[in-house]
Amino acid sequence: MAVVLPPTEEAIGRSALRKASVRLLPMIGVGYGIAYMDRVNVSFAALQMNKQLHFSATIFGLGAGLFFLSYAACEIPSNLLLVRFGARRWLARIMVTWGLLSMAMIFVRTPVQFCVMRLLLGIAEAGFFPGVIFYLTQWFPAGERSKAVSRFYIAYPLSSTVMGALAGWLLHLDGRAGLAGWQWLLLLEGVPAVVMSAVFFLGLPDGPAKAGWLTDAERAWILRKLEDEPGEAAHGSHDAARAFGDPRVWLLGGLFCCVLLANYAYTFSAPALVQRVTGLSTTRVGMIIAVLGVLGALAMLANGTHSDRTGERYRHIIVPLFVMAVGYVAAGSSVRPVVVLPALVLMVMGFTAMQAPLWTIPSGFLRGRSAAAGIAAINMIGILGGFVGPYWMGISIDLTGGFQRGLLTIAVPVVGAAGLITVIHRYGEHRARAMMAGAMVPVAEEPAT
Repeated sequence: MAVVLPPTEEAIGRSALRKASVRLLPMIGVGYGIAYMDRVNVSFAALQMNKQLHFSATIFGLGAGLFFLSYAACEIPSNLLLVRFGARRWLARIMVTWGLLSMAMIFVRTPVQFCVMRLLLGIAEAGFFPGVIFYLTQWFPAGERSKAVSRFYIAYPLSSTVMGALAGWLLHLDGRAGLAGWQWLLLLEGVPAVVMSAVFFLGLPDGPAKAGWLTDAERAWILRKLEDEPGEAAHGSHDAARAFGDPRVWLLGGLFCCVLLANYAYTFSAPALVQRVTGLSTTRVGMIIAVLGVLGALAMLANGTHSDRTGERYRHIIVPLFVMAVGYVAAGSSVRPVVVLPALVLMVMGFTAMQAPLWTIPSGFLRGRSAAAGIAAINMIGILGGFVGPYWMGISIDLTGGFQRGLLTIAVPVVGAAGLITVIHRYGEHRARAMMAGAMVPVAEEPAT
């Protein structure tokens, strides 16, 4: 009679991570993809909306960017409320409110109404992305985290693919049931968020301890692996000031601000930019944006997986930043499709490739509730770039009559981001040496009892 041996520790770990990946990452990825689509679908709506409502590029850029001001203001409170109420309830609440507000955008008629609705949408969505990043730190050990982030965050470029593929068809519903095409686009793309809120509420466990689909051994393995990691204990401080006390939070926030400034300056102008350069129809413009999304997804998966395999983070951020900067310089130096379209590929692939390695860094020096506050703080500082970028592009377009000057100047903050990640790396090395010498205690560490 064969003897059945108990599973090894390694087999238990593989099984636990596989279950977490299959059960959580697709759900979170779909949720974030819908969030991003509802955040930027006004870029396609603008192809009709700006003309019908008589919005200038500056007005549109201001309204598009105001989303990020209210979003930033509510980031830390939202993430701390997630810790208090649990990821299942809080993320579901976020999704249903932003979905309803996104659908209500169809009633906008004036610049003031547009700006107010964008502010409200920012309040509603605040905390979703940093909440998800914090949530994943409670499931995946450091060595698996970049891959996990890239697998859910791949929804960001793929949402551009879906949006690009659908936008032309939705805009062509112009006049149906008395609604303009841009109204159909905003209305129908808001529905999935409301539906997904129910999926999150019913299917998302608050953490490994409450996941019924894990065995006791798998649950214990995840909790033990996280407990054994420096700075990754399950409990930490509620105090946001503790997270702000580490300079890396400020530096990472500044870096994220630079790259989001550049990315959203492009994103909210992308359909109009591609149409201006190529002269193609709305449907064909949407397909180009869709292809860019696929290429961005491939870059994100490849760089995130390679970063985990090698254990290196910083070069996996710096190289994509310089690729991104080259793209902005090239796109800002020409109006020829043969130059601009490949430049857009570099811009999109550079931005997406750096995301997963970037978001593994905070969990290396923050933990528990302090990590919730710190990750939200980084995103709060960074998301301000989402206001500056679209607003600057709108002003630049109105002043110069084209996109090139705005794109060219935006290469500067991207290069600045590369400088900031170098400073963060050197600071982290210095702090690690000092800790080894017993000279300091980690910022996120609780006092010994």
